[in-house]
Amino acid sequence: MSTQEQHSRARRLLAAGAAVLTLSAGLAPQQAVAADGDKVLTVAVAQSVDSLSPFLAARLLSTSIHRLMYEYLTNYDPKDAHAVPALATEWKSSPDKLTWTYTIRSDSKWSDGQQATAEDAAWTFNKMMTDEAAATANGSFVGNFRKVTAPSPTELVIELKKPQATMTALDVPIVPKHVWEKVGDFSKFNNDKDFPVVGNGPFVLTDYKPDSYVRLKANKDFWRGAPKFDELVFRYYKDQDAAVAALRKGEVSFVAGAPALTPAQAASLKGEKNIHVNDAPGRRFYALAVNPGAKARNGQKIGDGHPSLLDQRVRHALFTAVDRKTIIDKVFQGYAVQGEGYIPPRFSSYFWKPADGQELAYDPAQAGRLLDQAGYKKNGDGKRVGKDGKPINYRILCHATDSNDKAIGQYLQEWWGELGIGVTLNCLDNVSDPWLAGTYDLAFDGWSVNPDPDFVLSIHTCGALPATPKDTGATDNFICDKRYDDLYAKQLAEYDPAKRADIVKQMESRLYDLGYMNVMAYPNAVEAYRTDQIKSITTMPAKAGNIYGQDGYWSWWSATPADSDGSSDGSGSTGVVIGVVAGAAVLVGAGVFFALRRRATAEDRE
Repeated sequence: MSTQEQHSRARRLLAAGAAVLTLSAGLAPQQAVAADGDKVLTVAVAQSVDSLSPFLAARLLSTSIHRLMYEYLTNYDPKDAHAVPALATEWKSSPDKLTWTYTIRSDSKWSDGQQATAEDAAWTFNKMMTDEAAATANGSFVGNFRKVTAPSPTELVIELKKPQATMTALDVPIVPKHVWEKVGDFSKFNNDKDFPVVGNGPFVLTDYKPDSYVRLKANKDFWRGAPKFDELVFRYYKDQDAAVAALRKGEVSFVAGAPALTPAQAASLKGEKNIHVNDAPGRRFYALAVNPGAKARNGQKIGDGHPSLLDQRVRHALFTAVDRKTIIDKVFQGYAVQGEGYIPPRFSSYFWKPADGQELAYDPAQAGRLLDQAGYKKNGDGKRVGKDGKPINYRILCHATDSNDKAIGQYLQEWWGELGIGVTLNCLDNVSDPWLAGTYDLAFDGWSVNPDPDFVLSIHTCGALPATPKDTGATDNFICDKRYDDLYAKQLAEYDPAKRADIVKQMESRLYDLGYMNVMAYPNAVEAYRTDQIKSITTMPAKAGNIYGQDGYWSWWSATPADSDGSSDGSGSTGVVIGVVAGAAVLVGAGVFFALRRRATAEDRE
């Protein structure tokens, strides 16, 4: 579906059809210092918000904002991503791993003054367990929960049906019960009408304009300490060259890209006075996804994917005709690593490579042979013909704002054209709607992956499919495979890090062989900020990590204004020491980190 943020089921809501607003629409330039003297950090983003409800949001921007608004039970150390306290100060499991008890901190308050308690967490999880709409975004985390209770304001107890290896990585924003229990239909409530929005994170959401900006104020009472910037603004730019120009002018402090800066943009900024370009190994993959014959859980067909793609030989032929090296060299111009398995090499424990003889290496001649074997031969005009006698022409969804989609799409037209297959690029501002409707043949896809890959693995299970064609599921692109599902259940219940990693690699191997996901590249995180506005900021991981889209709130919480007094290493690029110590009795192996999900494309998913 998309490529960086991906159609994330977010599309399902697409902000009630708000028209895309250009940057100039009614917004004065956001300066580093507001008229009232407040220090403002403005982040230029290429993605708009799908929903401000943490029960619905799937886009990277939206989920990143929720990390700033609400505490989770645990967070992840910015240096090495091990679990550290957040709303929970410690946690322990029963010997059989079926009961988990969390101690909830007593020094966290909601922004309206009420105390945050275990009851808020219990209510959040129970709502997801009992209301299908409330489980839209994060339901996979609670699918194995049997019972959740709050015996006291500082004690949360979660009982499981079977062991679950992600219990120190429940990536779910905890919301205030006294506010959210008043909500009626969770499928329609976007949390974007009453401001400020009550939260207990490092920032409080104070204003929002669809497809334009999100404004947050520093939470001066945040238990870990107030952010150093008084205000944080995410500004949406449909035109990324305009966003880069705004950075040069000092109108924004930081540019995230779509989701990364293009090689040309990065090159143009390097060496510029007061601008630092951060180029680090990324946490996302860039792929081409195949419509596998989209269906709902009830077996009903969704959309009109090309029937030839149901043949594994055809899928393999298409991917064998993709030159990944050319994509890395010519499109990403070295700002990426050649794609292989589903998990990027940044997460070494789970990184997988195809075995000898398994790799679908670039071989156009082999691609032609596979198509012939599948019965799709060329006619007199050199066109491959389908079983209906018509020339094959595949529709590929691409993001109008993503230059990578367009460039690679042109290569596919050339490479597949030599096979006798036509390609039509459908580059849209909104790829979510056709993706959800299954009215595509292939689509550029991409997800941001966390150290624990549970969520991005879950989106390919049969249970993630929509219940009926009219519903919205958590699926990425409608894959449903029993062998894959069996492996998913095994890895979720496996606490031994090495054994679990082996099962995850088996899942990646299965995905690769199925041929529904062609991972072409692992793009670098290429972003830039003004050093005359930001003195220092935390990357994650601390050594060679990203700033935007972290597994936590470290970057924006730690960012230090350039004119502040405080020490700095002078580089303006790296990690501020957070100093969080986990006093938790984590009974899982040290290698079990957290399970996130969140894709990132540039227009739809996260």
